[in-house]
Amino acid sequence: MLRVLFFVLIVFALGFGFAFLADIPGEVVLTVANQEITISLMVAAIAIVTAIVAVMFIWWVLKLLLTSPDRVQRFFRSRKRDRGYQSLSTGMIAAGAGDGATARKMLKRADGLLDSTTEPLLHLLDAQAMMLEGRYDDARKKFEEMLEDPETRLLGLRGLYVEAQRLGERDAQRHYAEKAVEVAPQLNWASNAALDLKTADGDWDGAIRLLDKQKSAKQVSKEDAARKRAVLLTAMAMEFAETDPAKAKSAGMEAHKLAPEFAPAAIAAAEAAFGLNETRRGVKILETTWRKEPHPQVGLAYVNAKAGESAADRLKRAKRLEQIKPSHVETNMIVGQMAMEAGEFETARRAVADVLKAEPRESAFVLMADIEDAETGDQGKVREWMARAVRAPRDAAWTADGFVSQKWAPFSPLTGKIDAFEWKVPVETVGAKMIENDLDPMEPGKTAEVLTAEIAAAGAVIAGVVEADVEEAAETQPPKEAKNTATEVAQAVVVEAPLKEDVEQDEALDSSAEELKVPIPDDPGIDPDEKPEEDRRFRLF
Repeated sequence: MLRVLFFVLIVFALGFGFAFLADIPGEVVLTVANQEITISLMVAAIAIVTAIVAVMFIWWVLKLLLTSPDRVQRFFRSRKRDRGYQSLSTGMIAAGAGDGATARKMLKRADGLLDSTTEPLLHLLDAQAMMLEGRYDDARKKFEEMLEDPETRLLGLRGLYVEAQRLGERDAQRHYAEKAVEVAPQLNWASNAALDLKTADGDWDGAIRLLDKQKSAKQVSKEDAARKRAVLLTAMAMEFAETDPAKAKSAGMEAHKLAPEFAPAAIAAAEAAFGLNETRRGVKILETTWRKEPHPQVGLAYVNAKAGESAADRLKRAKRLEQIKPSHVETNMIVGQMAMEAGEFETARRAVADVLKAEPRESAFVLMADIEDAETGDQGKVREWMARAVRAPRDAAWTADGFVSQKWAPFSPLTGKIDAFEWKVPVETVGAKMIENDLDPMEPGKTAEVLTAEIAAAGAVIAGVVEADVEEAAETQPPKEAKNTATEVAQAVVVEAPLKEDVEQDEALDSSAEELKVPIPDDPGIDPDEKPEEDRRFRLF
């Protein structure tokens, strides 16, 4: 736009100048070789302008002739560079798609067209092609060479970190992640990796300092930083619960203030206060969390606040929780459990019945079986409640990346991710992904081999329990044809209809359940004339 305006101004100035000269009378006299040449003023101006344009044109032609070799060379160089970048781009796309052969082919073509000393992406493509070809040692050496160049240093650190992660070398992961944080604190992958590694190693102070740096650099939001800080402080309080109760209490209290609804933080702070004989403060902490988000583990910690209390005192505490959060499933569960231990079976039945109406779950049916066993000792009714428990939905548990534990931990034992555990009903109910274990929060991440061994050990324990049940069933029940294996006997014990002599007891149980408004199972047993479906059978694995 400016160029067009400038051109218009020049044309306007020339036109105005020539018009001005045309209106002025006068002549220009030139004396050349004793000859006088007389021309008008307008012709003289035109001649001068024409001479200037001719000189400029001649200079442009001479300049074009003199610089033509360089122009030709720059043209071919630019064309070669464009072809090289096109090959490099195709190679990077092929490497990202996992096509190692095409990536290597494009690398050779780009390497012949581009200078590797000025184009760092050639080194990255070479390393990626080596990894796709399975040459991990060569790729690692290439990444180490990239550390020498400031432009490729971060790429080298990233590659070495990924390679150490693939090999499971935690020390190397920590080294490269911390090195990357020192060079470029704004890198999210490096700071998050260093934070997860410090957490997995139990370096709570170092993890908190790194989290503060992330917050200062605005890499994490205030809410996320507060949550992660609460998780780290909770883990610290759990670690020092026995060795340094005062430090555990300080860390737990700060975590509870940052996340009042976070059950592990409240439990850690309350238990530390109980250890220092500050029962009232610990109770207040648990009540605050219970008011925001009732949790069964918070309820158990609350009713067991004072060691040596009677079952009646624990029931009073449970009723206090009921006053704080009435008509809640977790409230009814803790009241039912404490009432059963105190011998108030009617109160226990009423509380569990409310749970079964609102949210049927496995633990509620098991608790009802315990109440029946403690009050009447009627094994027929106990067995009926246990049969319902087998078919009931599972209870919530601490779950992270498919790993299920009854204890909370600050990081996932599979991926090392901080704050990965959630209190929810496990998605998988059968199979290797459902791993139940008493997880130690201070234990570093477990490998797949360790988890596989734990699954096998759990299977052996369950198999032993089934064999014991088979022997007991063989002593109390007559042998049956085609029921010889341990699995079939276990299926018969759990799934088959009650014996004939227990029919009257089951009818009485149904009537009592109807009075308490407990839902009756749709299928209390299997018709002897009907072949049971496969999906109704009790499976161990």
